[in-house]
Amino acid sequence: MNSIADRLALSSCWCSSRHEDGYAMVEEMVQLGFKRIELSHGIRVSLVPGILKALEEKMVEVGSVHNFCPLPPSAWQAAPNLFEPASIDKRERDLWQRYTEQTFDFAVKVGAPKVVMHSGSAWFFFSSPEAKFEKWMTQQKLDLVESAKAEADAVQVEVNEFDLETEFYSSEKFKNCRDRTMRRIKGASKKPLRFLSESYAAVEAYAKERGLQLGLENREGLEELPRDNAFPEFMEKLEDAATFGYWHDSGHAQLKHRMGLLDHRAHLESMASRLIGFHLHDVSEGGRDHQVPGTGTIDFKMVAEFIRPEHALVLELSPSLSSDQVHASRDYLLETLA
Repeated sequence: MNSIADRLALSSCWCSSRHEDGYAMVEEMVQLGFKRIELSHGIRVSLVPGILKALEEKMVEVGSVHNFCPLPPSAWQAAPNLFEPASIDKRERDLWQRYTEQTFDFAVKVGAPKVVMHSGSAWFFFSSPEAKFEKWMTQQKLDLVESAKAEADAVQVEVNEFDLETEFYSSEKFKNCRDRTMRRIKGASKKPLRFLSESYAAVEAYAKERGLQLGLENREGLEELPRDNAFPEFMEKLEDAATFGYWHDSGHAQLKHRMGLLDHRAHLESMASRLIGFHLHDVSEGGRDHQVPGTGTIDFKMVAEFIRPEHALVLELSPSLSSDQVHASRDYLLETLA
């Protein structure tokens, strides 16, 4: 499979929650024109028999699975961060290893060569600086919009909320609060990063024996690890490039880009040598991700410059999108990435 049409996969996150039968789930995805799928972190154990039946019939190929897959018995909906590899609690790290290895075994069973991984987060005994920062941003944006609308009403003009957001993110007040928040997160990341390295070392041999590549995904949360500017250094410490690679989520990177936490292109350039796969989705002007590519703020022609034949390409869309929107997403990417 070398063409984009053959390689482009649809993530089951779009439809797994509304299906009771795995066979019907796969059938729906295939009928939308996909020859590959990703089994995401919302796959309940009850869906597995139908999925395996569809694979026995060679209905589709599985290009990747997303840890945890299938879900641990205690979870009934998508829960990729149920147990974290960077947790300060060894019991939680042990559970992470147990269900991660279960995901590796399942990946082998379904013929998926790549596993997408979340890497945990910084830990705070008291309040989360990210939660405090988000609450502050929400209030600041509301105040800015109300003030702008009052001024606009006086002269009878419309308010462009996207322009207001752009103005807000470029303000010194925002940058100062953002930077203070990130300094707190950086300070709290040292011990979790050590535990994270130990957790990946603990599953390295298990993955290698099964011929799997692990794709460490960039995340949207400010407290999630590794922090974006620390990603290259962290990957260098994972010396086995055949086992540990970088998984680029276009939407997550764009959300950080709009906040000034990274430059999307520069980040891809810094991670290019370790890239193994992509989650592709757009971010609306209002900051909503997992939207139809080509309708938002991401420059997919720029992203396409970094795509190589060996990379996994996964369309990861919101369950709220319609089948027609999935078609539109596929068509746009086939044209843009070709």
